Amino acid sequence: MKTERKVAIIGTVGVPANYGGFETLVENIIGENCSSDILYTIYCSSKNYPQKKQIYKKALLKYIPLEANGIQSILYDIISLFLASKHNDIILILGVSGCCILPIYRLFYSKKLIINIDGLEHKRDKWGKWTKKFLKFSEKMAIKYGNTIITDNAGIQKYVLNEYNKHSSLIAYGGNHVITKLADDYTQQILQQYNIKEIEYSFSVCRIEPENNIHLILEAFSRTKQSLVFVGNWGKSEYGKELLIKYQNYKNIKLLPPIYDLNILNVLRSNCHFYIHGHSAGGTNPSLVEAMFFKKPILAYNVIYNKETTNYQANYFSDVKELIELIEKPYSTYNNNAIAMFNIANSQYMWKIISQKYEALY
Repeated sequence: MKTERKVAIIGTVGVPANYGGFETLVENIIGENCSSDILYTIYCSSKNYPQKKQIYKKALLKYIPLEANGIQSILYDIISLFLASKHNDIILILGVSGCCILPIYRLFYSKKLIINIDGLEHKRDKWGKWTKKFLKFSEKMAIKYGNTIITDNAGIQKYVLNEYNKHSSLIAYGGNHVITKLADDYTQQILQQYNIKEIEYSFSVCRIEPENNIHLILEAFSRTKQSLVFVGNWGKSEYGKELLIKYQNYKNIKLLPPIYDLNILNVLRSNCHFYIHGHSAGGTNPSLVEAMFFKKPILAYNVIYNKETTNYQANYFSDVKELIELIEKPYSTYNNNAIAMFNIANSQYMWKIISQKYEALY
């Protein structure tokens, strides 16, 4: 009989997952994808869960009365870490913001720390100078004091090796949770609701931030007759508000507010012409992995992270001109792209595989 392994997960808003890449990761490595000898304890923000479940998918849930995002996230992660260390043998830390405390933590605990450093937060344009310095310091502490470092993309893995001379375990995200059988009448209802015709539009969904190159994508479509449906949080920043004002009146561009219903998102993703992915920062992006399961051609921004995720078999653009050239090519020329994305997704990005890779580190 296998010895029970007690593993705490910290650094997320919690489960059940409402949004977010790390939250979706946790949602899918517990439950049916989890081995019977592993007991997970997940630390959650009580601010996001009015009804506080004690057990979810056989995992224990503990609550911290702080926000998991924003400035409070640092203290949230630190408190979670010390509480988790009292009752667990292994701590899985998702993200580096609380890792600034690790030099002090190691004076008291020798627990096995497995740290997913996420997507090089200190390089994101949205952060100011001092926030970037802090995140870089926290990343450095994570690499120094973590027993095992997880990177989600070969590009990030190479960065860790070059920057810190440290090897990391490459584990991406899964995406097969998006595969659901939707009734034809429901699909037609959603398409009619948004006044969209199937296979006559390109689709994109992301946070509206400059590093996701929304301005580039919108400008390209504004110069063509090709239709675009773009879902995002347009009112969250000045950048988003300016883009909304500039492009909302183009007849071929439909800018939609955030959609949190996975079924609605899946209708829009599964009936599009192309999936457009503009992310330039971070590692393996969950929305890109999810899109690959819909067997649609993917046009992605030309950076190593996107190329590694798609095994260099998607089509890539670096500027407005290149994207226009791609979207105006005959659709039939992208059959190989669509098939390759689907095959890669099913061989590399299944949650059962991802869960097994995490468990191999415990």
